[in-house]
Amino acid sequence: MTTEVKRLIRVRVDKGASFKRDGYGKKRQLSDSWRKPRGQHNKQREQKKAKGALPKPGFGSPVAVRGMHPSGFFEILVSSLKDLEGLDPKTQAVRLGATVGTRKRIIIQEQAVAAGLRVLNARVVRAKARKIPAKPVLKEEGKKKEETKPEGTRKAEKKAPAKKAAAKPKAEPAEKAEKKAPAKKAAAKPKAKTTKSGVKKNE
Repeated sequence: MTTEVKRLIRVRVDKGASFKRDGYGKKRQLSDSWRKPRGQHNKQREQKKAKGALPKPGFGSPVAVRGMHPSGFFEILVSSLKDLEGLDPKTQAVRLGATVGTRKRIIIQEQAVAAGLRVLNARVVRAKARKIPAKPVLKEEGKKKEETKPEGTRKAEKKAPAKKAAAKPKAEPAEKAEKKAPAKKAAAKPKAKTTKSGVKKNE
């Protein structure tokens, strides 16, 4: 970029005016993007000093740098490899389209850089081959992972033996009943009948 182009870009910046639509500060729903005033009694259309400037030819940028990027290059929108043909790397720069996918973007960026062109919206794209492979799981690590279980499983393991211990007392009454049954049979003795003479006889 020559010194004359730099000077003209500086002039363009100094001359530039930010034109704002009338009433953008009065109503919240209105943005400051420029809209031409069309009202019959609109003060901005009548060019009242306090109502803001209107776009006029005097605000235009120098013809030599009109439409030029601040870097000093003219932008060329590119969406395929064919668009790179016939571009001048000294005066033109490349801007990749928003609809270009990642796979094509990598190819177009590489071709543009190889041709000496400047890419204004270049991106650092990580190739799939650069992905870090997963680490192999060692046997010791596997054991550690088995030992460290979530809290939910630990609680379930603690509760399971408690249920088994609680089930044992239910079996004890049955065993006691079996032990008590023969005792009752042994205790049962033949009843003795008394006769008129007072002698007791066993049945």
